[in-house]
Amino acid sequence: QVQLVESGGGLVQAGGSLRLSCAASGRTFSSYAMGWFRQAPGKEREFVAAVSRSGGSTGYRNSVQGRFTISRDNAKNTVYLQMNSLKPEDTAVYYCAQSKGAVVVSTLYEYDYWGQGTQVTVSS
Repeated sequence: QVQLVESGGGLVQAGGSLRLSCAASGRTFSSYAMGWFRQAPGKEREFVAAVSRSGGSTGYRNSVQGRFTISRDNAKNTVYLQMNSLKPEDTAVYYCAQSKGAVVVSTLYEYDYWGQGTQVTVSS
């Protein structure tokens, strides 16, 4: 059984930084692409970033490009999301997800395992 456990969320002022981590267990971590999604109150869950199984390819939503960096450590079965220059509109619950395959994908249905989420709040 796959388990994904996020950590690193919290309250930060606009312009600040946070680093989210997601520890995975249950199947061969290095075989699957990983992604981060977020969901703000009253809004649908949206793609934030993804990384291929090797870490060699990444993808981002336009609004976080240049501010967020996704990375992974296959030896530690962990994926990270470094978030810099945070804005109030980044406030959401952030979810880690494991893809059904190896390449970068951005739609929800292409991910079959999800973490419980971690709250990120950016104050203005």
